[in-house]
Amino acid sequence: MWEVVPRLLGESRYLVLATADRQGRPWATPVFFAARDEDRLVWVSAPDSRHSRNIAERPDVAITIFDSQAPIGGAEALYLEATAGPADDPAAALTMLNARLPPGKELSGDDLAPSGPLLVYHADVRRHFILIRGGDPRFDNVTDARLRVTRAQDRPPMDEPIRSLDGHMNDNSGSAGPKEQA
Repeated sequence: MWEVVPRLLGESRYLVLATADRQGRPWATPVFFAARDEDRLVWVSAPDSRHSRNIAERPDVAITIFDSQAPIGGAEALYLEATAGPADDPAAALTMLNARLPPGKELSGDDLAPSGPLLVYHADVRRHFILIRGGDPRFDNVTDARLRVTRAQDRPPMDEPIRSLDGHMNDNSGSAGPKEQA
């Protein structure tokens, strides 16, 4: 099931970034992004935007990536838990972002702080989940659920069970956690 992760990252242009301020008030915003790989995403934002200020106070973020044009019953989604902050290599991140932008819309170093209005941010992903639609014949779920997924090389050997977030034991056939309500 891991194959859904790189595919959705490659096909999608926007993510929904969920942040919270110091008091825990949530905020969600769409952001154009690029993926270096399945574990690091980058974007540019104004440092004084609400989500950027929230990241400065609380770097833990949640991210959802999905196709909003998918037909009813055909949705796929990727849910990520990550830590975000200013990018450690803005030039490389800018190159990744520009590769996804249409000609004439590319960003330059002049667009970035301190002289420009934008700052490059990154999210380092800790955990990946995918949407399992309700009624999926491979699972015993009536309603939509999330399933944690990991790369094959990150999974423990087959004789080691994986303990889920709720303490239940799972096999390691491509998941590393429980199904959760989506």
